[in-house]
Amino acid sequence: MTTATPADVKRYRRYLNEEVDGLYIYQQLAEIEQEPQLKDVYHRLAETETRHLLLWQEQLRNAGADATAGRPSRRARFMMWAARKGGVDLVLPVIKAFENDATDMYAGDLIAEAAKLPQDEAAHARIFDALSRSREGVHGSVIGRIESRHRALGGGNALRAAVLGANDGLVSNLALVAGFAGAAPRQGAIILAGVAGLLAGASSMALGEWISVTSSREAAEAQIEAEREELRLDPAAEEEELALIYQAKGLPRPEAERLAKLIIADPERAIATLAREELGIVPEELGSPWIAAVVSFMLFSIGAVVPVIPFFFGAGALHIAVSAVVSALALFAVGAGITLLTGRSMLYGGLRQLILGLLAAVLTFVLGSLIGDVTGI
Repeated sequence: MTTATPADVKRYRRYLNEEVDGLYIYQQLAEIEQEPQLKDVYHRLAETETRHLLLWQEQLRNAGADATAGRPSRRARFMMWAARKGGVDLVLPVIKAFENDATDMYAGDLIAEAAKLPQDEAAHARIFDALSRSREGVHGSVIGRIESRHRALGGGNALRAAVLGANDGLVSNLALVAGFAGAAPRQGAIILAGVAGLLAGASSMALGEWISVTSSREAAEAQIEAEREELRLDPAAEEEELALIYQAKGLPRPEAERLAKLIIADPERAIATLAREELGIVPEELGSPWIAAVVSFMLFSIGAVVPVIPFFFGAGALHIAVSAVVSALALFAVGAGITLLTGRSMLYGGLRQLILGLLAAVLTFVLGSLIGDVTGI
């Protein structure tokens, strides 16, 4: 019998209750599921949860405490009721979140880490992530349809970045220039405001994009390195996890195991595959932060320069009108471009963007006029 403290016993009991829920969930999913390969996946996950449960029962017995496994929690019972009534797909994201929570719960616990419980829970979360994505593809979810549309457009993410980057520059600088024009200052002041707004906005967007892509790359590379280390230390566990993921995606168990064994035999191919299947990372598509920054700067600048151009030729009412007309045409074009992503009518998208952009410009123009009258600019 060990010298476990009351706090240890309380922690072991909490862990045991969590494993009781996990075992119950997987057993129920195995009963609900009709596809044999998925039913087998749930049974094998339940076996892992049983091993975890027995570990905490042993710790409780060693501490001289009651090691009886209680009933599943109301949360677990309600979730399985929902799965029976609404389908397993309804609860898959919730179960994935539970497994992520369990990974965090066991992090730093020496007993749990010695028994590789955090790795098991993280593997379960990745399996449910793969299962969720495969179900979306099979059942034609909204997300699946959007991704198909992006592929049909020949690179929806690039198109989205181009349209929205230009839109940000156009709307923000139009409002800025309109505010200055409303105060009726000299031509140079309006041009200075427009150029400063262009450079400030484009630089801010470029820096933000650089930080975003750099952070994403660093996080992805750290995950890949961790996966590489796991593969080096325990290739059998990685092979088993990869086989479960393929089985969750619909491959029969023998084929899933054969494919996983073939992949794990080649370390570099294994890392690339594990990154895709377990982490959802495509190494070749991480992107360059410098390219992202330059493209963002240019796209924002293209939009932002439109309302400024007429003021290079003067600052009277005619130039304000020309700026408004040119900007309105650009707003309509951007709004129509956005419909390539949303599937809405080009006329609807163009008019909506035109109205919203001009409303922002009118508001700042009026404010600029009022401030100009008060300050005497």
